[in-house]
Amino acid sequence: MAILPPVARRWFPAAVCGLLGLGGWASGQEPPAGTPADPAPAASGLGVPNTAAEASSVQNQPDAGPGAPAPGASPPAAGDGDVRRTVPPARPAPRTGFFPVPPIGPGYYSLRDALNGDERAGPPKYPYPRFGLMPLSFFDADFRYLDAATNTETDYFDPLKRVRLGDDWLFSTGGEVRDRFMSEYNSRLTQRNNDYNLSRARVYGDLWYRDDFRVYAEFISAFSDGQSLPRAAVDEDRADLQNLFVDLKVAELGGKPVTVRGGRQELLYGSQRLVSTLDWVNSRRTFQGVKAFRQGETVDADLFWVQPVVPNAGRFNSVDNNQNFAGIFTTTRPAKGQAVDLYYLLLDNTNNVVQQGIQRGRFTRNTFGGRYVGDRDGTYLWDFEGAMQLGSEAGRNVVAGFATAGLGYHWKDTPLNPTVWAYYDYASGDDRPGQGTAHTFNQLFPFGHYYFGWADQVGRQNIHDFNLHTYLYPTKWIQVDLQYHNFWLASARDALYNAGGNAIRCDPTGRAGTHVGQEVDVIVNVHLTQHADFLTGYSYLFGGDFLRRTAGRNAAVDTSLAYAQLSYRW
Repeated sequence: MAILPPVARRWFPAAVCGLLGLGGWASGQEPPAGTPADPAPAASGLGVPNTAAEASSVQNQPDAGPGAPAPGASPPAAGDGDVRRTVPPARPAPRTGFFPVPPIGPGYYSLRDALNGDERAGPPKYPYPRFGLMPLSFFDADFRYLDAATNTETDYFDPLKRVRLGDDWLFSTGGEVRDRFMSEYNSRLTQRNNDYNLSRARVYGDLWYRDDFRVYAEFISAFSDGQSLPRAAVDEDRADLQNLFVDLKVAELGGKPVTVRGGRQELLYGSQRLVSTLDWVNSRRTFQGVKAFRQGETVDADLFWVQPVVPNAGRFNSVDNNQNFAGIFTTTRPAKGQAVDLYYLLLDNTNNVVQQGIQRGRFTRNTFGGRYVGDRDGTYLWDFEGAMQLGSEAGRNVVAGFATAGLGYHWKDTPLNPTVWAYYDYASGDDRPGQGTAHTFNQLFPFGHYYFGWADQVGRQNIHDFNLHTYLYPTKWIQVDLQYHNFWLASARDALYNAGGNAIRCDPTGRAGTHVGQEVDVIVNVHLTQHADFLTGYSYLFGGDFLRRTAGRNAAVDTSLAYAQLSYRW
């Protein structure tokens, strides 16, 4: 490869691979390949399969490799020489917790299909999720199926994708617009209601030179109108860059590229319990720094160092120089429909933050964790994850952790295509805040909204949560999600932390008890067209003894959220 000088080409790939734990691959020793992979599945927003290929566990199909052609696409013909067919090396969306198993087979996959009588043989290949939220990044969406001469799925935005520019260049563009109305009763557990609107637009451009070099840029504009309470920082970002990075292939090992990415970039790993793009908020989460990664047939590995980007509605966003976030994240696929994540994450934060009288800044947290998720024949489902945190915080030692365990069952060939899950989530708290060893787990950068009820009053810190989930599909284009949560503090003297990780209520004496309350959530998504979704829902948190005894005269015990969102992606 001529992009790097000869000396750098010798040492840089080996150094990167050594840091990624790929020493064997650095010398060309690829792990034994299994059954040839199916085409790469379409991207899914919340662990929801979009295609029959992604629902491989249901079909008993082998897992797809990230470098495989897209569904319906043909691999490059022998002697073709057009390496652009292999880019981007899009990675399939990892499964979230309590993932559903959507219906497949012949039928209508959108309201428009039903109205037009357009029955499909199976789920469409279009890579965006059939859901109103899309945590997956645009730069990981896989449109390679458009390259296949046999492809019969066409769309009026196809001319914007995979545009050949001469013999070596490839360009794509796309984006999203969405608008959401929010109605919050006792908003933020105050005694004030808050009805307001959130709107957002994103547009991206993606330019490749062969498979050696990539420039990706994404613009975001997010606005909030009509709020009765002070606007949250994540609600508005009037004009900014969500992503702006350069990819450089520094080696090709075992037939798969090793790539270094530098610049502003979104991160999403595994279940998103600790690292997520947080698509629910109006301004998605992003970072700035460097990442090296390699995707294989059975093993993926990432190594990164970044700083979080802080939203600022009035000016161009910049990083928080007082925070450094680094880590190694690996995923192996030991069998069809299964994945094992192992990771180490370091967060160093020198900001001095005090909430509810509790020191929340000036810490170094080392998180060691793992996850095992999968299914058997698309019927028996499981998800187990846990992590330990060690380090220091404001002169105190840190020993903390979290654990989650979930079992699910999917009824095949049954009306409404039901899937049910039962979960227990735990995150440690501190029996003596400010004294001795700190035991409150830090949830890092999670998709908090997804896991602990959509009212957003509970986060993965100092909490027990027993929760149940049911998915129903009245049609292939309507998804209904029913949730129940029962929340208890892990330590009565520690605080209740919300979805953003902020301490919002605390009784240092512990006399308020530990029962936070119970929450019921109803989420309904209607897939209108290949591009459009209508997402609506209602959540109510029935406050328990802890919220009742800490409310005082000016705070609330119960809270609820109703919302309606319309989104369009292209």
